[in-house]
Amino acid sequence: MRIIVHGGAGGVPDEPAPRQAVCDEAATRGADQPDPISAVEAAVRHLESDRRFNAGVGGAVQSDGVVRTDAGVMTSDREVGAASGMAGVEHAVSVARAVLEETPHVLLAGEPAVNFAADVGVETGVDLFTDETRERWEDADAPTGSPTEHLAWLADRFGGSTSDPTAKASDGHLSSSDLPGYDTVGAVATDGETFASATSTGGRWFALAGRVGDVPQVGSGFYASPAGAASTTGAGEDIARVTLARRAVRHLERGCDAQTAADLAIEEFGELTGSDAGVILLDDDGFGSAFNSDGMQTSTAER
Repeated sequence: MRIIVHGGAGGVPDEPAPRQAVCDEAATRGADQPDPISAVEAAVRHLESDRRFNAGVGGAVQSDGVVRTDAGVMTSDREVGAASGMAGVEHAVSVARAVLEETPHVLLAGEPAVNFAADVGVETGVDLFTDETRERWEDADAPTGSPTEHLAWLADRFGGSTSDPTAKASDGHLSSSDLPGYDTVGAVATDGETFASATSTGGRWFALAGRVGDVPQVGSGFYASPAGAASTTGAGEDIARVTLARRAVRHLERGCDAQTAADLAIEEFGELTGSDAGVILLDDDGFGSAFNSDGMQTSTAER
């Protein structure tokens, strides 16, 4: 098994070593699995459980004070499963896998997705806040009223750079950078015959309640084909607009190696959007990773 994982594109962490150790352990756990989809699920579950990453525990908080999780998985035979908008679900990646394996659908969302998670044995009702995220939310002067009133509140908070966790909006508030400046986790694995990709997130800080970004959208946050597989991270709306994961895998299909495909995809993304993103890739011959943010920690393992 070969696997590469990422802990999100964003700023350079103050203490990179503990985060890197978690990524390394995630890659090791994935490499020990019997098949690629189990590999990416195991790796991402480890990242979802660590408060340092914006997925599962420690995920971003939406405008109504709720942490909602999203994830998607795909295999190179184009089997797909995704789940989004799930309150109280730490392991969104396991729900996405269950959608792939247990349903005829591609995507489940909201409260019905949470109910499905409970039915298939994924724990629900989990407190996804950490001390840090709770404190940030309590200091955020939370909005009340209708969705349009929430939109007015988040206008100066959502849509900032994911690469600068200290950037301030015009009114002095922190930008929408994911605390502490990182976005999304993911993994890509192969056993030499098939590929699998998985991506999971808590979304973006101060998004409108119910917002779903790129992560559970096929071809945006994740994609796999017989040529290889990709997982992305970064500015979700822009990633969805240009279907970044599909773009990266298309370069593999055109004959590029994994590193060249990653570089080309991020170069094109930056030119098209001006936003920050990162991508990891696997093909038959090796790993690829690229980002245009200040940092993106990755780890690889082989068994």
